[in-house]
Amino acid sequence: MAQSLELLLIQFLMPDNDARRQAEDQIKRLAKDPQVVPALVHHLRTAKTPNVRQLAAVLLRKKITGHWAKLSPELRQLVKQSLIESITVEHSPPVRRASANVVSIVAKYAVPAGEWSDLLPFLFQCSQSAQEEHREVALILFSSLTETIGNSFRPYFADLQALLLKCLQDETSNCVRVAALKAVGSFLEFTHDEVEVIKFREFIPSILNVSKQCLDSGEEDVAMIAFEIFDELIESPAPLLGDSVKAIVQFSLDVCSSPKLEPNTRHQAIQIISWLARYKSSSLKKYKLVVPILQIMCPLLAESTDRDDDDDLSPDRDAAEVIDTMAINLSKQVFPPVLEFSSLSSQNANPKFREASVTALGVISEGCLELMKGKLEPVLHIVLGALRDPEQMVRGAASFALTQFAEHLQPEIVSHHEIVLPCILNALEDASDDVKEKSYYALAAFCENMDDAILPFLDPLMGKLLAALQNSPRNLQETCMSAIGSVASAAEQAFLPYAERVLELMKIFMVLTNDEDLRSRARATELAGIVAMSVGRARMEPILPPFIEAAISGFSLDFSELREYTHGFFSNVAELLEDGFSQYLPHVVPLAFSSCNLDDGSAVDVEESDEDDNVNGFSGVSSDDEAHDEPRVRSISVRTGVLDEKAAATQALGLFALHAKSSYSPYIEETLKILVRHSTYFHEDVRLQAITSLKYILEAVQAVFQNHNEGIIKIKEVFDTVLNIYIKTMTEDDDKEVVAQACMSVADIMKDFGFMAVEPYIPRLVEATLALLREESACQQIESDSEVDEDDADHDDVLMDAVSDLLPAFAKALGAQFAPIFSQLFEPLMKFSKQSRPPQDRTMVVATLAEVAQHMGAPIAGYVDAVMHLVLKELGSPDATNRRNAAFCVGELCKNGGSSVVKYNADILSRLHPLFGESELDNAVKDNAAGAVARLIMSHPENIPLHQVIPILLQVLPLKEDHEESTAVYGCICNLVLSSNSHILSFAPQLVSIFAQVAISPDESDEVKVHIGRAFSHLISIYGHQIQPVLGNLSPAQANALAAIAPKS
Repeated sequence: MAQSLELLLIQFLMPDNDARRQAEDQIKRLAKDPQVVPALVHHLRTAKTPNVRQLAAVLLRKKITGHWAKLSPELRQLVKQSLIESITVEHSPPVRRASANVVSIVAKYAVPAGEWSDLLPFLFQCSQSAQEEHREVALILFSSLTETIGNSFRPYFADLQALLLKCLQDETSNCVRVAALKAVGSFLEFTHDEVEVIKFREFIPSILNVSKQCLDSGEEDVAMIAFEIFDELIESPAPLLGDSVKAIVQFSLDVCSSPKLEPNTRHQAIQIISWLARYKSSSLKKYKLVVPILQIMCPLLAESTDRDDDDDLSPDRDAAEVIDTMAINLSKQVFPPVLEFSSLSSQNANPKFREASVTALGVISEGCLELMKGKLEPVLHIVLGALRDPEQMVRGAASFALTQFAEHLQPEIVSHHEIVLPCILNALEDASDDVKEKSYYALAAFCENMDDAILPFLDPLMGKLLAALQNSPRNLQETCMSAIGSVASAAEQAFLPYAERVLELMKIFMVLTNDEDLRSRARATELAGIVAMSVGRARMEPILPPFIEAAISGFSLDFSELREYTHGFFSNVAELLEDGFSQYLPHVVPLAFSSCNLDDGSAVDVEESDEDDNVNGFSGVSSDDEAHDEPRVRSISVRTGVLDEKAAATQALGLFALHAKSSYSPYIEETLKILVRHSTYFHEDVRLQAITSLKYILEAVQAVFQNHNEGIIKIKEVFDTVLNIYIKTMTEDDDKEVVAQACMSVADIMKDFGFMAVEPYIPRLVEATLALLREESACQQIESDSEVDEDDADHDDVLMDAVSDLLPAFAKALGAQFAPIFSQLFEPLMKFSKQSRPPQDRTMVVATLAEVAQHMGAPIAGYVDAVMHLVLKELGSPDATNRRNAAFCVGELCKNGGSSVVKYNADILSRLHPLFGESELDNAVKDNAAGAVARLIMSHPENIPLHQVIPILLQVLPLKEDHEESTAVYGCICNLVLSSNSHILSFAPQLVSIFAQVAISPDESDEVKVHIGRAFSHLISIYGHQIQPVLGNLSPAQANALAAIAPKS
């Protein structure tokens, strides 16, 4: 065989295609015989030309897997010995590398079986050889062997790391340094042991040196390996970087700011900065790297490129991603330099810099939202100025920024509607379709939360939008429909005059079937559902059938986005019709099931080729049925459209169950299976909808089975499933929004189902809550390179507000029995009240304490001393929400704190006093302060200077905004009157006026008015005709209202 094979190998390398094909066929036939292995080994060692030797090695690598087990021990030894000789004696680098690849495959089988004990000692010896070629090939083998026998290296890891570090610093050979760099990358990819990984920290300076040398010599592909290594180090939970982060950042900034380098190289450098911002943000802050990074990234936003706008490697897009990530994780450090950049660049003669100035502000609006809200005037000055810029690119960026502001800077941004909305309306007339499109998005985002403030603009808005809807190209029609939907949501009933025309137009769009029109059809379907909600059931139900029919028919068009929006349409219709939706369930539920059960559309990109396989085009020779090396998964991608569709369908199922209640009975079993499956889905958007919908399905189960004999068992079964999922989600899910939804659902379930239902789950719920308060759950894991800086923490409004709602829910369900549980949760909760924490953290704590005190009752007395200082201090907070919560909390502590509160009475009254004055502009704060004083009086009337307190209390009555305080406030006033307290009776005329305003108020309950009526009658019984002049000053409506609530004698 050896002789014939040699001729075939030579023939295969000939330029004659026919000869090559004949040789290939013959080689395939011979390769099925195990004796091909010694024959190939022979040619690897003896063939005269390097090409033939390399070809023999390539074939050997492909065939050895299938034949190794069939070889005798003697032949196996021959193979191993020949490979070692080839590596050490061979002069051709390609042949050496090809032989090394064969060694890697043979080692996969021989080393674990104990058949090649001298391989590793040989490699160590080789790596320290005086010959550069030996050192290089040893390192190449160390790299490839990690993939096949990595575990065999573990006993030698320390020695191997020392060797790699030495080779990285090799003074005589760049090839050795590069091979060492690749080997470091391979070992880092292989090991996940924290102790082993940490040792690579000292490699960083050498890695940087090799990478710089490679860039200087034009070997960008090698330098990319360094970025892959840094990627591994950054994503590791181990504290790996230390002060090396400074050098990594500087190197990355040098690379990404060099326009001469390849786009992919620069992209990788920027990605390193992005990963650092995401995973090691406190290191960037600790080493004062935020400003240097922004000094490079912000100007990169202005870098011109001839590449496609949608190119993911464009430096401006990459820079925007970095700035966004930094803003989210380091808002306080990011906002000032970005605002400074934007202020200066907005005046730049270069339009790219003017564009960058507003792009930067739009990009940071999510992360820096609280800081931007406080600086909206200068920010809007820059952006609205850019909206009038002569350059289209600048105007488009300004519209983008306004869209971001409208999404993230609520509700403050809406208060500027008088200057913002006219500017957006003007932009809708822009000569550029691109600017128009972005302006429609800005309008849609801005109008969504305007509520009544939109009414003065409604007519001119709808005039422009309806005209545009009929006369614009498809892409503008789509964004125009989004804007109309936002206007309809904000205007509600005021949208009625425009609804009929909009719905007629939507009918036209909802029957389009051409591929290029389906996105417009999707938007129209969504808009029809939104308009239906604003129109109301009475007007909409009779005209719904054709819209339903069109929506259902869209499912036959195989367009995921259309199905997604159609599920949203059906969700809106279900909410609109409530029980009337049951007639459509048999048609729409199976469609939602179908979307939920779709294949994920994930595409695994498998890398099976090797650079040596394609030597001289020799890739097809070994394509037979024998075993091959295991493929490597290179990347996994997912079709986003399918994800969005699944999320929408999952949400729809929950809303169908919520609104159809008992009519949903036939679909409960299948829906529950889907929701349980989706609660652990790989993507958080789908998990979020599943977690939300599980509560709705539980409500539907209760509605269906509560009156059945066997129904209690079914309700308990579903209840158990749902609660177990929620508890697991709270501690194990890594997405904060999903965990927050689980917390809110648990709180709602405790309120709706009561203590008895949740009692078996209380210990685990408390344990999960405790983990969240201690910030130890999976979704709260943070970098370990440095301590969390609590003094610089941002309020986690996504998660912690939801977590804090659990404590009042526990207290309401358990009452005084919550006391031993609260003792466990108290200290972790109070951590958020430190003065160094954001004001939102402290208001969260105070609000939680208030509601716990309200529902737990007397046991709160044990905490009065621990919390009173905090609560009194918050009464002076510059934030109105904090003052409100503190006042409410003080009142609940007074009501339930017993004698523990008495010693604080003077301080309480002193701190509350400013809230009754003219300097307090927030009526809700005054209402809560009145409630606090009322509770204090009712709890300890004997310790209160009523002659001083009552006139101050009466001056803020009647209550203006927070009518939940009515029972406490008017109850206190009425009790004092009914007990003929002398301090209050002297204010009889003022009391009659207050009582009259309460009597006529539509915001006050009948219960409060009955109490007021009794007190008013008591005043009449004491003062009789003396009160008549006061009654005469009342309006007829007030006098009649008072008379109506007074008890009839």
